[in-house]
Amino acid sequence: MKKALFCCLILMSLLFAKTDFSEMSTEELIALIGYVDQKAEEHFYQELDKRVPTMSEEEKALYEEDKKRRDNAQN
Repeated sequence: MKKALFCCLILMSLLFAKTDFSEMSTEELIALIGYVDQKAEEHFYQELDKRVPTMSEEEKALYEEDKKRRDNAQN
């Protein structure tokens, strides 16, 4: 329930404000995977790429799973 509310709040903030992904935590960014507007996706994934060295194993696994899904979708 808390996670759903958290995601909803993040999504609402994305809709009403210009997003500065560098201000968000890695956990917040990972929660947004799949919900980022196409116009902001490049900047979003650039920020996530910068954070890979500091991610926990769980965060890396979620990010890598999404990366594989995106790569498959592009091919």
